[in-house]
Amino acid sequence: METPDFGIPERLARHMSMAEQHEYLRTKLSRRRTLVTASALAGGLLTGCSGSRTPTADRSSATATERVHGSVVAPFGRHLSFGADPKTQMRISWQVPFAVRKPFIRVGSRPDDLSRKIEAEVRDLVTPELGGRPRYEQYYVHAALDGLQPGTTYYYGVGHDGFDPASPRHRSTIASFRTAPASPERFVFTAFGDQGVSKEAIENDKVLLRQDPAFHLHAGDICYANNTGHGEKSDLFNPSTWDAFLKQTEPVAKSVPWLVTTGNHDMEAWYSPDGYGGQLARFSLPESGFDPRKAPGVYAFTYGNVGVVALDANDVSYEIPANFGYTDGEQTAWLSRTLKELRAEDSVDFIVVFFHHCMYSTSKHASDGGLRADWLPLFVDHQVDLVINGHNHAYERTDAIKNGEVGKPLPIGASTNPERDGIVYVTAGGGGKTLYGFDPDVKDSYEGHIRGRESIESFVWTRSRQRKDETVEWSRVRYTGYSFLSVEAEPGKGTGPARLKVSALTHKGERIDHFEVRRGK
Repeated sequence: METPDFGIPERLARHMSMAEQHEYLRTKLSRRRTLVTASALAGGLLTGCSGSRTPTADRSSATATERVHGSVVAPFGRHLSFGADPKTQMRISWQVPFAVRKPFIRVGSRPDDLSRKIEAEVRDLVTPELGGRPRYEQYYVHAALDGLQPGTTYYYGVGHDGFDPASPRHRSTIASFRTAPASPERFVFTAFGDQGVSKEAIENDKVLLRQDPAFHLHAGDICYANNTGHGEKSDLFNPSTWDAFLKQTEPVAKSVPWLVTTGNHDMEAWYSPDGYGGQLARFSLPESGFDPRKAPGVYAFTYGNVGVVALDANDVSYEIPANFGYTDGEQTAWLSRTLKELRAEDSVDFIVVFFHHCMYSTSKHASDGGLRADWLPLFVDHQVDLVINGHNHAYERTDAIKNGEVGKPLPIGASTNPERDGIVYVTAGGGGKTLYGFDPDVKDSYEGHIRGRESIESFVWTRSRQRKDETVEWSRVRYTGYSFLSVEAEPGKGTGPARLKVSALTHKGERIDHFEVRRGK
């Protein structure tokens, strides 16, 4: 076959890195290609891909009339996720700047032996012309790895025709991951919300990676391509922000499963269904019995002795109603079943739930009554141990809350038992986006800077979208700064209790809070 004209003189290409060639081509070649075909429309790629993991066929005649040779197309933005079983399944996703042929992943037990080759699936995403911005095409690639061994480190590389990660030229792109252990043992996970693209986000990621987490939870408002956050077509939207975000996140997410759920800024109304077609194209998340085409940010998985549940708070939020009730109660019914199953599982000590909007917070957005109405009774019935939110761009942690009041004061460094004391709620919205503060009369109070306070005047959103004033006594720790959670899970030993050791760290690595959740004697 005749080699295409790449537009890069050979003498120049010899001295350019792959990244430099990639940027050269992105500048030189028009992105306005004929990429929306009848087969793409039939497959639902414009309206949110089907979620099928069927390997992609040769797309050379179906995707583009103008093609860039695969040898000068460099993958970027790798991000991992678990399948249904973190012990044996991993999902690997990445992005390519142009349409490619026959994408694949190589995987093996050593970086010099990537003998297993698995075909991957391309999910095209086309953003229409918006507010004077031209149409924008993006290509996300996904591979499903099944049949892995528990507690094992694997090496992998992603590629396509013309770009083989096993070749000497591309060996530097090889990364690794580790599956969950066969039986519960100590591990660490991290969490935050509201990251965006910023210098502080990068600093948070660097400190986060030093915790050696088994996985990371991102509680919504992922990159802020939708900068308005109302879930409406009138929102300001820049799809290229996703490109920047996935590049920013790759140093962590290429080896640490990066598990997201949906915030109000992740409702991108230009993609159906319900503004979640973009998330369906970009992420492969754990399969757990809830149809991702209905709600891609709703799933559950078990890692060691911790059951993790991700929820889409847009479904029940009183504050921002664009997607209010969009699952017709199916998400809440699924949550009830899932919590019951997790609490009945002998190997699960702790249940951690994460979602975007806050059930208990006193910063800018305060608390959402819709979440309390629909989900709080289920959390109480099944004794959820820890709830992690974003939405408010600050750090705030409650005492143990029982029946809407303080079940047990939880000073910094103290411990609590959910069976007796109630549930701890953490707002971890300092992932990297511009910060919020607290009421001017309310001072920050955190490790090394404790300021006692009996009560705080705040409010809760009602179904009529009105603010109902409330006086709260449960706001224990407050910090106006960039931060994230680092949670160490330990199974019980002998007669000793199982423990969740929760710490909050700033983007500089300084600890601002810590406490323990215990179960058992």
